[in-house]
Amino acid sequence: MNQELLSKYKLKGSPTSGLSMATFGFFIGFAAVSLFGPVATNFDKVMHMPGLLLGFLVAAPQLTGSLLRIPFGAWVDRSGGKKPLLILLMLSIIGMIGLTVILLMDYPNHLSLSMYPLIFLFGLFSGSGVATFSVGVPQTSYWFAQKRQGFALGTYGGLGNTAPGIFGILLPIALAAFGLINSYAIWFVFLIVGTIIYAIFTNDSYYFQLKKHGVKEEEAKSIATSLGQELFPSGNMKEALKISAKTPITWALVVLYFTSFGGFLALTTWFPTYWVQYHGTSVGEAGLLMALGFSLLASFVRIYGGSLSDKIGGEKVALAGYIFVLVGSIILMSISSFGLDLVGEIIMGIGMGIANAAVFKMVPKYVTHAPGGASGWVGGIGAFGGFVVPPLLGLFTQIHGVAGFAQGFVLYVILAVVTIVISIGLVRKQRSRQQDVSFNKKTA
Repeated sequence: MNQELLSKYKLKGSPTSGLSMATFGFFIGFAAVSLFGPVATNFDKVMHMPGLLLGFLVAAPQLTGSLLRIPFGAWVDRSGGKKPLLILLMLSIIGMIGLTVILLMDYPNHLSLSMYPLIFLFGLFSGSGVATFSVGVPQTSYWFAQKRQGFALGTYGGLGNTAPGIFGILLPIALAAFGLINSYAIWFVFLIVGTIIYAIFTNDSYYFQLKKHGVKEEEAKSIATSLGQELFPSGNMKEALKISAKTPITWALVVLYFTSFGGFLALTTWFPTYWVQYHGTSVGEAGLLMALGFSLLASFVRIYGGSLSDKIGGEKVALAGYIFVLVGSIILMSISSFGLDLVGEIIMGIGMGIANAAVFKMVPKYVTHAPGGASGWVGGIGAFGGFVVPPLLGLFTQIHGVAGFAQGFVLYVILAVVTIVISIGLVRKQRSRQQDVSFNKKTA
């Protein structure tokens, strides 16, 4: 029967292929997080940027990557995920074309600070790919039954999140082997080829395919249900955004995610510059230190953090994660030792990884009446930390010189303290809930 329906309506794809291609699209787009971080020193040598501008440059992809998450994520409910994700990748291609042309024409002898606005602009375009996360989440969810959502989204987020770490390793290697211009040209070709592969092999879930074939909504849902699809768009995303925005706990979760995920994005771009200019490592070594000691580590730990949150609760996991962030940032702020600073980086990576997972475990729990809207605010504004923090870190170096690389981590100390306080409040709230449930059972 299923095969007859697939053939009759010319339906393509499967949950496995849907997950694979959503993850692939997210991976090639999310790599833009590392667009400037690993090579910021190369730009700085010829452009002589103040610390604040350097911070803005490495953070440029995070601005579009965070702000575009909300509208493009909501767009999936109307059209499916393929079209929005393709548009984000195409915008990213425009950015890479611009950057590659600038480098071909002006690097290194004619590249000056006067070119900064144009380079920043193309960095914004390239960062559009970072927003693919919010598209891939519902795109993946619509392919899977409720009981397999944890597996699907854990795989999607965990594997896709490795892109900045992997590119943080590969870009310095390519830089040493081929030079800056050729490295960006190779990245540009990779992005084009990846986009073409995504366009050819990606299919939206059966419901959206049926809608595109002119099948009426109720019939499309009925057919898709018989083929195993359980989740369908509600069509109330704008209302969900309004309702969740009026819920105070939504903004508490935004602060938590701003610190853990926004902070993760910020340090993924900042750590390469930190290791080169503060500890005197090579660009290649800095990329490895960032990727292995922080970015990849946090990505894989995030998967474990989700499982741990299922067992003991997201509140406790979040609290533990932000304590790790506090300890790591204190080490990086107060101890000028390569070995201990690496330990501090690792501790922060572990903390941010498990906290990221814990936050999204709590979203549907505390904003039960509008989880989709809350996810939009938490994911979009939370990721905005990736743009806000690097310029502030750069400002410390502009004011205090090399010592500012360490002093800037006071920002993370402050953020960690705030999030620890919020997490303690959530732990107490959860404990109170459990006590009420226990009391009600006894009195029933």
